[in-house]
Amino acid sequence: MAFLKEPPHTHGSTGGSAVVLVNLGTPDAPTRPAVRRYLKQFLSDRRVVEIPRALWWFILNLLILPFRSGQSARKYASIWTREGSPLKVHTQQQAMLLHTALGERGHGNVTVAMAMRYGSPAVPDVLARLKADGCERVLLLPAYPQYSGTTTGSIYDAVFDHYKKIRNVPELRFVRNYHDHEGYVEALRDAVLAHWDAHGRPDKLVLSFHGVPKRTLLLGDPYHCECLKTARLLAAKLKLAPEQYLVTFQSRFGKAEWLQPYTAPTVQQLARDGVGRVDVLCPGFTSDCLETLEEIAMEVRHDFLGAGGKEFHYIPCLNETPAWIAALAEIAEQHMIGWPTMMAQPQRDALKKAGETARAAALKLGAQN
Repeated sequence: MAFLKEPPHTHGSTGGSAVVLVNLGTPDAPTRPAVRRYLKQFLSDRRVVEIPRALWWFILNLLILPFRSGQSARKYASIWTREGSPLKVHTQQQAMLLHTALGERGHGNVTVAMAMRYGSPAVPDVLARLKADGCERVLLLPAYPQYSGTTTGSIYDAVFDHYKKIRNVPELRFVRNYHDHEGYVEALRDAVLAHWDAHGRPDKLVLSFHGVPKRTLLLGDPYHCECLKTARLLAAKLKLAPEQYLVTFQSRFGKAEWLQPYTAPTVQQLARDGVGRVDVLCPGFTSDCLETLEEIAMEVRHDFLGAGGKEFHYIPCLNETPAWIAALAEIAEQHMIGWPTMMAQPQRDALKKAGETARAAALKLGAQN
């Protein structure tokens, strides 16, 4: 396997540090061709679907993509904004605000970039650009608070696959999860309380997480446990009794059993049981997207009201709320300990002088740059 060409190296230069905020991804447009391309990349990932490849190729290309692409495109069109995909817009804004927040904390020598596991900007493209810009330290920060092999594990695959082709690999660090991080849980609490201050309290709070096949739990994936811990910590912050909230799982795909209870049937049953108002929060999503804006705020709302419920509230994701940006900055900061990101001017001057000395010595020994 041939390695990619390395960018020019200058002796004595001080490499930079970067944080890459990685989200799942989104189609480039709410059209059938764009959605088909996105779904094909997403559903071809072995982390996402573990069915034997030959069988899955047949199912994906002959049964799913021809029919699901158009249906999904209509759903994306229902939430698309003038700026583009909500998930991409929010993730871009979070990356910009994270850069500002880190700067305010004294990390002036940190680049913050946004990448998508599927779609664009692709993880390999972002990593290549950072290398060309001279970044020698890269922190990967998934937009997924709870670890799952289907999400965070897939980011690791993309990163490692990229660096298999790189001769001079930078220092790499990964944020594995932050499902129980104090700042993250408090940001969720603040979002819920702000909604309740404006709209009153519900009869039941439903915490809906993205589902995964139950098989993954039985094989050792910690996602289910981390979702339950997030819910427990948030409920404690909100001072909720066990009967005041529920944990459910949404976005089931296919006929296999997924983590239960499922969100839509649970909400319908609540309505049939006489629960008048339900509020739904999706703690596993840090940016509003198709699964929150269309599946929950539209489809599940319709299910609840259709089953006799009186009032349904969707509580938006953390998005660009100040508490969440502060938590992101704290998470990134904790994982950059030891990196030269907070140098005062005297330290910068000393490092620059040392670099000039090192470059002069290298040139004397025959280096070209």
